[in-house]
Amino acid sequence: MSEITYIGVGSNLGDKLDNCRKAIDRVGKISGCRLTSQSDFFRTSPVGVEGHDWYVNAVFSIEADITAYRLLKSLLAVEMDLGRERKKKWDPRAIDLDILLYGQTVMDEKELTIPHPYMHLRKFVLLPMSQLIPDMVHPVLGKTIAELLGDLAEDGQVVFPMGAD
Repeated sequence: MSEITYIGVGSNLGDKLDNCRKAIDRVGKISGCRLTSQSDFFRTSPVGVEGHDWYVNAVFSIEADITAYRLLKSLLAVEMDLGRERKKKWDPRAIDLDILLYGQTVMDEKELTIPHPYMHLRKFVLLPMSQLIPDMVHPVLGKTIAELLGDLAEDGQVVFPMGAD
């Protein structure tokens, strides 16, 4: 059975937009995955760190005929192929791919937590998700993506569409 899966993509090193586009393209070519939709790209301020360059972020969806663990392994391989180096948490990165939602699956394992544990706190996730699925209900919090975005405190997270200044 296939699951509609939402994935966050981001980059703050190199050609950020190109890195995101390449990652989305490669994920769409993973065996058992088919790209179904994509948000706009956004320029976003770094969250939780100081002195990092701004990010390019987006959210896209796939129809996944593979398990969440197999998808995670495939996403990590795409990250590595595109130059991701994992040294410290929150380090700048050429590419970052996160499983946000995997159907209505709820899991909290050492290697994988779904829904993504920070998605409801990140404007750079909720704004692009609201373009795709504003009425989708978060399977743990019981609120729609639009409601979660509306509940988000104005805490300095700056997110604006690419091409806008």
